Amino acid sequence: MNRTLVLLLAGGVGSRLNILGAQRAKPAVPFGGMYRIIDFTLSNAMNSGLDTVGVLTQYKPLSLMWHVGTGDPWDFTGRSRGAKILPPRTGQKDSDWYRGTADAVRQNMGFIRSHQSEHLLILSGDHIYTMDYAAMIDFHAERNADLTIAMMRVPWDETHHFGIGVTDENDRIVKWEEKPQSANSNLASMGIYVFKSDYLLNALSASSEHDFGKHIIPNALKKDRVFAYPFEGYWRDVGTIKALWQANMDLLDPASGIDLSGWRLRTNVEEEGGLGDRPPVYLSPNSSVVNSIISPGCRISGHVEDSVLSPGVRVEKGAVISNSVIMHDVVVGANTSVDRGILDKQVYVGPGAVVGHGSEDVANTDSPDHLSAGLVLVGKDAIVPAGAKIGRHCILHPEVTPADYGSTVLGAGATLRPMYTEA
Repeated sequence: MNRTLVLLLAGGVGSRLNILGAQRAKPAVPFGGMYRIIDFTLSNAMNSGLDTVGVLTQYKPLSLMWHVGTGDPWDFTGRSRGAKILPPRTGQKDSDWYRGTADAVRQNMGFIRSHQSEHLLILSGDHIYTMDYAAMIDFHAERNADLTIAMMRVPWDETHHFGIGVTDENDRIVKWEEKPQSANSNLASMGIYVFKSDYLLNALSASSEHDFGKHIIPNALKKDRVFAYPFEGYWRDVGTIKALWQANMDLLDPASGIDLSGWRLRTNVEEEGGLGDRPPVYLSPNSSVVNSIISPGCRISGHVEDSVLSPGVRVEKGAVISNSVIMHDVVVGANTSVDRGILDKQVYVGPGAVVGHGSEDVANTDSPDHLSAGLVLVGKDAIVPAGAKIGRHCILHPEVTPADYGSTVLGAGATLRPMYTEA
């Protein structure tokens, strides 16, 4: 495996994650209580025996850089091991930023050449899954492939979200469609590629095109050996609010296929706000927890059901949390109700408030395609005033305060932003 160099693409803008992706890179979004999304890809690489990873960052990279650090939590430290953050070579022009997945790799060809690898494994940092990359690399080598793409069957009505391949009886890809409106196959790309190193370097040097799915793969099919590596198992792209929420809910369903302990998942427990200094969970005598994940440092005096709580969450007496994802150091006040809420870090919900009130039928007025299933999204450091009622499909931006509310009732589909005043 030391002949394989890993490049992890972690610089994308999480625009469909709305305010969760506004101040952090998508792979740095918290997941499953004490993890971040990128932990899955890094842990897969570790468990596959890979030893050198370049993490390509771009958008809002600070929290991601702190989290990855030197790579030590995933055992990427040592004389012949390492995880290196690779920011874009930015200058004064927008074109200096990565313009696509292939362009991101092209801008780091110096890093690739400095590691004399036989194969390049290109990964994305925003998917939830477990996979043995070593088996895929062996598959690639046995077929003498120039490019191998990990692929899996998806529902036909989701094919327009993916690159779609048609294969022959030997798993060789004979046709490619990038996000087709009417697909000829439901075999979808997982955004995981193995290239012969020399092959990819030559392809990138000979072309200025920017994207693997739109450009590099279709060109390769014309003359080169391109194969599909079949994958079966749990895999979810958590690039939308609903997908992120559903993946968290899948953690609570034994039939979903997620097994965090069995997957040997690791995270950085020493980063600021992490697990390193958190006390054990405290459950008061009158509290109750049903089918939920409760992380270290949580203090529960109310009722929590079918929910995922990150470290440091405090649930006061009489509060009820259900079907929700609650991130680090949120305080849910006494006698409150939170249903289908996604609450970012350090939110405060005042006593007697209701988050997730009323009907699901009204779409969010500002981002109608971002929220569904009755979800409510509350940004980091936001305050929900005591007694407030927050309707379904509402978005509360980070740092809203009681002064920003025109009424204690926020109707379904509303968006609330801070009313900053100039000094």
